[in-house]
Amino acid sequence: MWTTNLHQHNDFDILTTELHHGKAQCSNPLPIVLEANKVMEELNRTLRTPCNNVKERRSRRRYSRAMRSCVEPTYLGYTPGHQTVLRIPNKRTPKTREVTNQVDPAQVALLVKKQWHLSYVTPLYQFRHTMVKTYSKELSAFIASEKQHGLAIEIGRELGLKANISVVNGLAEMERDAETVFIQILSKPMFAVKDDVPNVVWSGLLTCVNGDLDYLQSLPPEFVSLPLLCTSGSESLTVLVKSWFKKTFDCCFGPLGINATNLQWLAALWTVCHPTRNIQYLKLSWELPTQPPMDVTYRVDPECAWKLWDSVRQENTTEDCISIEEVTNFIRGLQTNFFRHFSLDLAAGSLRTVSTALGSAHHSGKIQIASPDFIITALQLLTECALLKMPI
Repeated sequence: MWTTNLHQHNDFDILTTELHHGKAQCSNPLPIVLEANKVMEELNRTLRTPCNNVKERRSRRRYSRAMRSCVEPTYLGYTPGHQTVLRIPNKRTPKTREVTNQVDPAQVALLVKKQWHLSYVTPLYQFRHTMVKTYSKELSAFIASEKQHGLAIEIGRELGLKANISVVNGLAEMERDAETVFIQILSKPMFAVKDDVPNVVWSGLLTCVNGDLDYLQSLPPEFVSLPLLCTSGSESLTVLVKSWFKKTFDCCFGPLGINATNLQWLAALWTVCHPTRNIQYLKLSWELPTQPPMDVTYRVDPECAWKLWDSVRQENTTEDCISIEEVTNFIRGLQTNFFRHFSLDLAAGSLRTVSTALGSAHHSGKIQIASPDFIITALQLLTECALLKMPI
């Protein structure tokens, strides 16, 4: 094992790099106190560090699409394939509009604090929201048939399975958005008594929040677009559910990752929420292209992250907007401060994970939403990701 200790530089804790069995890990387990003003001085010195070589993307296009963030209406702006503007709440005139005011709280509780695996879905042919009870029976019969044929379902031979498909009203943001569909697979012992409560062994969510209007209008009327699938549970049951949907609605599924740009948006969105929703910490992980690859985990105190965010706010940005330039500068500020102390260029690597007390996201397509107030914001961002992955 090879170990290198990069010792504390004033406001930093010790950073340890280890190489064991061919893998390097670099982590700072304790909160790092950032000096926002010093970071901004570094940002202005354009030739000091490699981080400044990151090309800043700018766009003149903006658009407004209704969405909800932490406590009230927001708007996320983008050009095709690249978000450019986020509108945030005006703290001086709050207009609380929480998701629990729009959606049944019991249904909201089923969506939070689960780790969801993401997939994209092509439009469903002849899907009807009014027939979900019929679909529940058909899916239950399909699962029972596959189990009878000897398919391993990994939940025990003594259990009976029942599918329950329902509609979650209130998550749709636009008239063209199809209402969200929630799928549960319940297990119950074959000889259970009447009052036994079945266990939920698998959950799934098909949704479209603020889908691209041009795309939705281009679809023939017999197709329904629910481009984002979130699943939680056994992979074998996921395969079964996807197989039934393919056979019944002539659709296709594909894996959906969360790229570095969208992870940066999530980091900024959660940091913006700190004054009203304590994020407790901001943790980001990069993978650096060393031999072997090095994983760097960077944990930041929430107050320091907020001060850094406040320092990168642009003067020409309206009070209720976040721009892609500000998001880029925020991440670059973290990278620059890290480089100044440890001479490791995080910008040369790839952002892999982002996490706070409000939620976490992984580049491989895993996300957990801990706060119900952030559900619609996250689902809108993921809906756009799914639509961009859609086969032409």
